[in-house]
Amino acid sequence: MSGPFPIDFLRFGWIDAADVLLVTVLLYQLYKLLRGSVALNVALGLISIYLLYLVVKATGMELLTKILGQFMSVGVLASIILFQQEIRRFLLSVGKATALERVRGWKWGRPAVGPPLSVGPFVEAAKSLSNKYTGALICFAQASDLTPFAESGDRLDAEISKRLLLSIFNKTSPLHDGAVIVTNGRIQAARCIIPVSENPDVPAALGLRHRAAIGLTEVTDAVVLVVSEETGAISLVYHGTLYRDLPTAELRSRLNEWLLKSGASSSTASLKPEAAA
Repeated sequence: MSGPFPIDFLRFGWIDAADVLLVTVLLYQLYKLLRGSVALNVALGLISIYLLYLVVKATGMELLTKILGQFMSVGVLASIILFQQEIRRFLLSVGKATALERVRGWKWGRPAVGPPLSVGPFVEAAKSLSNKYTGALICFAQASDLTPFAESGDRLDAEISKRLLLSIFNKTSPLHDGAVIVTNGRIQAARCIIPVSENPDVPAALGLRHRAAIGLTEVTDAVVLVVSEETGAISLVYHGTLYRDLPTAELRSRLNEWLLKSGASSSTASLKPEAAA
């Protein structure tokens, strides 16, 4: 008897139980690493193709097995290319982990939980910038790690304040061109470069700032606040959908609901969405 659950031809020992447990933990940590990003959908697609390959191989479909087999043979290389950012984040988290963090548990690329975010400074700054027709782009990180985008700009790691935001987006400031990234209740970086949406359905009237906001929310779960330099309109972008010309009260309500998960009383139907995806 080799284990706790001997079943005739199948013997499931303690080593097998430990093996299954470790694989389960690894898959869960992998899910947490990819959660909130488009990479999770890509990973699920690859797993689906692999399961299909196993099925057609077991049923003896030779032609389809050969086709899928050729695809699976380059799967490792394709995964490295597709998930290079996630792999980089994982290796960085391992390399930066201290002895204390190893005792408490790995971060696995997830940002540490910070203090509750106060949306007041962002609402007041957006209102002031709107009145002055000064453009702004502010990205709020959630489950997705925005560190790769923050590294493209200037690191600040500063406390949030209305005056600091107004200083950053002042037209004479060297930091105004680009996005501000907010993580864990602090301004992580400014003058950051974020991906621009390539969706052909994005209205032609929208400028590069709005296209960048849509582009980031298409690949992450970030919330992006945009102030138009041309019209002064304040907008929010979430999951690739643009909500334009928001009044101050609606802006505060949406930020509270999406960032603080406080369940604001206003409904999504009261917004003026423009689907960008």
